[in-house]
Amino acid sequence: MVKIRLRRMGRKNRPSYRVVVSDIRSPRDGRFVESIGHYDPLTEPATVVIDEEKALKWLRAGAQPTDTVRSLLGKLGIMDKFKPASGQNQP
Repeated sequence: MVKIRLRRMGRKNRPSYRVVVSDIRSPRDGRFVESIGHYDPLTEPATVVIDEEKALKWLRAGAQPTDTVRSLLGKLGIMDKFKPASGQNQP
């Protein structure tokens, strides 16, 4: 299974994160398939940059976002664009 999750970067006590697509078996900061954005929670307001096309491509391919990434995608409106696409396949 493939997940969209956060990969911790930065130095001690100053975290920043990359939003990556990775295999569920790889460690948090280990190997990943593709980087689709970044997140910096320490800026005011928090900086969130995610490539919408790549995120939608992976969501349609079956990648499951973690709870934190799901909330970030929701704040950017990407989950709203994904829901209508997933509802069209049902009768």
